[in-house]
Amino acid sequence: MIRTALAVLYMAVAILLVLPWFILWSVITGNPESMYQAGMTACRGVCRIAGMKVRIEGLENIPAGACILVPNHTSNLDPLAFMPRIPRRVSVLIKQELFRIPVLSVGMRLAKFVPIRRQDRDSTTASIEACREVLREGLPLVMFAEGTRSRDGRLRPFKKGAFVLGIEAGVPIVPVSVAGTQALLMPGESRLRPGTVTVRIGPPVDAAKYTLDRRQELTAQVQSLVAAGLPPSQQPLAKMPGAQEDPGE
Repeated sequence: MIRTALAVLYMAVAILLVLPWFILWSVITGNPESMYQAGMTACRGVCRIAGMKVRIEGLENIPAGACILVPNHTSNLDPLAFMPRIPRRVSVLIKQELFRIPVLSVGMRLAKFVPIRRQDRDSTTASIEACREVLREGLPLVMFAEGTRSRDGRLRPFKKGAFVLGIEAGVPIVPVSVAGTQALLMPGESRLRPGTVTVRIGPPVDAAKYTLDRRQELTAQVQSLVAAGLPPSQQPLAKMPGAQEDPGE
């Protein structure tokens, strides 16, 4: 529990005492890059304090322009595992509740993070439009296509939102396989455990070559690439169907 307490304290200090100055600078200059990089530095610090070692492979597979990064999702630690290691500013579609955190919410909005409330169709529609704007600005966008965390760590079927968005925007979709985070933060627990996380970034799939009628084919291809980068304990038990029809997820 000492590691967890130190990590929480470190992050609280970063958010309350350091981040406001970078937010102010971003507002004055109209440029969030320094604030974003400071935030990612803080995230790497949390990982070190928590004893999380990250091995990342395939950074060269991330295109220079806009793209959609599609990782599997087993833990709240997943974004911490790979986003700070990407040498570019990255947007992410995340649950609305995180935007209730004072100060941090301002920084996330300036960094173009996109909130979503999955049970609210109007909110989902607005979030997807915000994602389109992020891609038009040329930023990579992280979307957890499973829609929620996998309780047993195994890859779940993907929902259609990321793939429809990729086809409509004509941008590459990059498979990301994250292994090991679930053991560091068990479901329903708050205690952080030390350990190693492996992140494998696969070759991009050009969504511009697909039509909306072929979105299930695109989904299946990306699912298979994400699965290929996972250990046997995180492989799906059965063949996954095509894109699930929850809108916007």
